[in-house]
Amino acid sequence: MSEFALQISGLRKTYAATRRANAKEALKGVDLNIPKGAIFGLLGPNGAGKSTLINIMAGLVVKSGGQVRIWGFDQDINPRQSRAAIGVVPQELNLDAFLTPRESLDMQAGLYGVRKSQRRTEEILEAVGLADKADAYARSMSGGMRRRLLLGKAMVHSPQVLVLDEPTAGVDIELRKMLWDYIRALNKSGTTIILTTHYLEEAEQMCDQIAIINHGQIVAQDSTANLVATMDAKTLVVTPVKPVTNPPALPSTVSPELRPDGTLALTYSRARVSVAVILKSLADAGIEIQDIASEDPDLEDVFVSLTSKPAGAA
Repeated sequence: MSEFALQISGLRKTYAATRRANAKEALKGVDLNIPKGAIFGLLGPNGAGKSTLINIMAGLVVKSGGQVRIWGFDQDINPRQSRAAIGVVPQELNLDAFLTPRESLDMQAGLYGVRKSQRRTEEILEAVGLADKADAYARSMSGGMRRRLLLGKAMVHSPQVLVLDEPTAGVDIELRKMLWDYIRALNKSGTTIILTTHYLEEAEQMCDQIAIINHGQIVAQDSTANLVATMDAKTLVVTPVKPVTNPPALPSTVSPELRPDGTLALTYSRARVSVAVILKSLADAGIEIQDIASEDPDLEDVFVSLTSKPAGAA
């Protein structure tokens, strides 16, 4: 068996032209390998190709070219097995308003061919915090409860790979914590998690590895720590003994910023200038330092750096 939960090679998708829009190449030869047992982040701006990629994996969109293997099953050769290996929690709250959570889970299990004796309806309802709402109609449930129900529906056939498309969008802090606790437990039990989110801090805390997609292409894939480490910029935060009204003369590679709290933030390239040179410049300017701290780059810095380039830019 392969060590990868998901293997994508040369994946392409072109949407045909319509009366209102020209033909669009949404995916341009995507290559992506996701290890088994990972919590993997798939990040990118709106229109980058994330939804198209997820929908192809789920079997909802027909690819234009390339290969997709889920848990070792090729979509073209073993379509039923590949679809059975994946569960998708969509961003949209698309539920039948006239079914109860218990009925929704039972129906979903039936669609996947899960026998009644093997269904885990009550267990899943308990796990997602909906046991007390099992017989309430979905139309009477809050948005957070509906999102829990979508997670439950994706789990009825015990998929090896679970895709979460913006799972915490618009939910409160308590629900977000509950969802992540459950997702971590699923991951520890062997489920591979693929996450898309606009909360970059969330991705940095949750994900072992991250891929960033932009203009239909993967522009970076590495461990979260390694991606953050690629950023050369660093910020030195200086608290002066006396207030500074104007930034002092500094090397051209240093960008100063006077912050509202009175500190002086000095962003510099670690490869082009040393901290010693910066401190000497401050001393030459007569600035006496009371305190000093440093700020390292985070995933947001990496994301902005990689997705701010226009299509085709190196």
